[in-house]
Amino acid sequence: MAERNDRADGTAAAARESSRNFRVLARLGAFLLPYRLRMAGAFVALTLAAGSVLGLGTALRWLVDAGFASGDTGLLDSALWGLIGFVLLLAGATYSRSYLVTWLGERVTADLRKAVFARTLRLSPAFFETTRTGEVLSRLTADTTAIQTIVGSTASMALRNVLLMVGGATMMAITAPGLATMTLAVVPFVVAPIVLFGRKVRALSRESQDRLGDVGADIDETLNAVRTVQAFNRETEDGARFDRRVEDAFQANARRAAARSALIALVMLLVFGAVGFVLWVGGHGAMRGEITVGQLSAFVFYAVVVASSIGAISEFMADLQRAAGASERLFELLDAVPDIRAPASPAVFPSPARGDVAFEGVTFRYPSAPDRAALEDLSFSVAPGETVAVVGPSGAGKTTVFQLLLRFYDPQGGTVRLDGVDLRAADPAEVRRRIGFVSQEPTIFAADVMENIRYGRTGASDAEVRAAARAAHVDEFAERLPQGWQTFLGERGVRLSGGQRQRIAIARALVRDPALLLLDEATSALDAESERYVQAALETLGEGRTVIAIAHRLATVVRADRLVVLDRGRKLAEGPHARLVAQGGLYARLAALQFDTQPAEPGARLEGVGR
Repeated sequence: MAERNDRADGTAAAARESSRNFRVLARLGAFLLPYRLRMAGAFVALTLAAGSVLGLGTALRWLVDAGFASGDTGLLDSALWGLIGFVLLLAGATYSRSYLVTWLGERVTADLRKAVFARTLRLSPAFFETTRTGEVLSRLTADTTAIQTIVGSTASMALRNVLLMVGGATMMAITAPGLATMTLAVVPFVVAPIVLFGRKVRALSRESQDRLGDVGADIDETLNAVRTVQAFNRETEDGARFDRRVEDAFQANARRAAARSALIALVMLLVFGAVGFVLWVGGHGAMRGEITVGQLSAFVFYAVVVASSIGAISEFMADLQRAAGASERLFELLDAVPDIRAPASPAVFPSPARGDVAFEGVTFRYPSAPDRAALEDLSFSVAPGETVAVVGPSGAGKTTVFQLLLRFYDPQGGTVRLDGVDLRAADPAEVRRRIGFVSQEPTIFAADVMENIRYGRTGASDAEVRAAARAAHVDEFAERLPQGWQTFLGERGVRLSGGQRQRIAIARALVRDPALLLLDEATSALDAESERYVQAALETLGEGRTVIAIAHRLATVVRADRLVVLDRGRKLAEGPHARLVAQGGLYARLAALQFDTQPAEPGARLEGVGR
C-alpha cells in the first residue's frame, strides 16, 4: 500500500510540475525588480556575446576571401587579429553573462525560499491538517530549483539563442540569398524529428525524477524510524525494498540516458547532414563562381549557429513549462492567507499579565472533521494563580482546550478569554507571548543545551538560561555531557533520555516567565527517578502562575485546586478530587481504574491521549 501511495504521489507531482500557464512567471518580476541593474548588465553582456558569435562569421569570410584567396599575408594577419579580437570579446561577454545570470538565479531562489518559508510558518495548523509536510518541502526545494534553473541559466541562454537564430538567419540571407531559401525549406525536416524525440526524452526525465523521489522518501521514512526497524528485525526486508527502489531508479535513468544519447546522435546526424547538403550545393555554386569560398564558409557557419539555436530553444520550452508549474505551486503558498491572524486593530491586553482564563459556551469543530464537535457548549474559568486539571478519556477534548488557548484555532461558537480579552480580537503573537507550554513529547532541536532552552525567549542572557536550567534540574545532567552546556543534542534530542528532554522543555518555559502555563502531562512515560526530577521542576515552574494541566495520570493532579472532567467535548463535572470521587460517575470510574480502589464498571473507557 505504501509503495502504491508513493508511486501515486510521484505521478501527481510529475503532472503538477509541468504547466502551460506561462503568465504566472510574470510574478517572478517582483523578485527580479530589486536587481534590475544586474539584469541590465546581463542583457548587455548577452547581446555582446551573441553579436560576437555572429561577427565570427564575417571574420571567417574576410579571412578566407581576403587572406587565403588573395595570397596577401598582410591581409591574412589582419584577418587573424580581427578573429582573435572577436574571440576575446566573446569570452569576456560570456563570462559577464554567465556570472550575472547565475547570481540572479541564486538570489531570486534564496528570496523565494525565504518568502515562502516565512509565509508557511504563519499558516494556521488547519492548513497542515490537509497538506503534507513533504509537499511543502518539495515546493521549497525542487520547485525553487526549477525556477533557479530558468532564471539563472536557461532563460538567458534562450534569449541568447533567439538573438543568434534571428541574427544568423539574417546574415545567411545577406551572405547567400539563394542558399538561405534552400535552407529554409530544409529546416522543418530537421527540426520536427528533434522536437518529437525530445518529448520522449523529457517524459523519461520526469520518470527518472519520480523514481529518484521514491528513493529519497524511502530513505527519509526508514532512517527516521531506524529504532523501530531494528526492534522488529526488519533490516533485511527494508533493505531489499530499498534495493528495488534504487534498481527502479537506475533502470529509469538508464532509459533516459539511452534516449538522450539517441537524441544527441539524431541531432548530429540531421544537423550536420543538412549542413553537408548545403555545403555540397554551395560548393558547386562556388565552383561556378556564383559565390566566393569565403561566403560559403560564412554561410555554413551561420547555418550551424541557427540550427543549434533552434534545438536549444525547443529544449528551453520544456524547462519553461516545468518552471511555470513550480511557480504556480510556490505562489499558492505565498497567496495562502492564515485562518488565524491579527485583526486590523487588535485588542490590548492588560499589563502586567494575570493569567485569567475563561471558556464561555465554546463549541469547536476541527476543519478536517467538520461533522463532529470536539468541544460543545464548554464553559469553565481559571482564576489567576489557580491550578486546574482537565481530565477525561481519549477524545474528550482535552488537547483542543490547549489548541484554542494558544489560538491555533478560533471556536465556531462561544468565546475564549485570556485576561478578559476575547482571543478572536487579539494578535495571536501577543496571546502566545503570555503562555508557556510543556508538551508530553517535547521538541528538542538539533542544537546545544543552551540554545534549546533559549528558544523560549531569544533575548535571554546566559545567566537567565542557567537559572532556568537549575530550577528545572537540567544542570544535574548537562554538566556531565561530553561538551557540557555546548553539547550538540542530535536530531530530535536523540542523545537525551525522555526525562532529560522534559526538563529542557520545562527550562524553556521557565525562561519565558509566562503568566499562564499549559502542561500536557509530562511524566506519564518516565521512570520513577526521572519522574521525581520532572515533578520537582514542574512544581517550581507552577509557582505564582496560572496552571492548566491535561491529566493522563490522575495521581499527578489530585493536588490541583480543581479538576474539569470532559467527555466527548462536554463538561461532565468540576471540583476537587475527593468530591468528584464521592459523586461517582465518569471521574470516579477513571480514578478506580488507576488507583485500583474499586472494580471498574463494564464499558468504562480508559484514560487516553486523544484530542
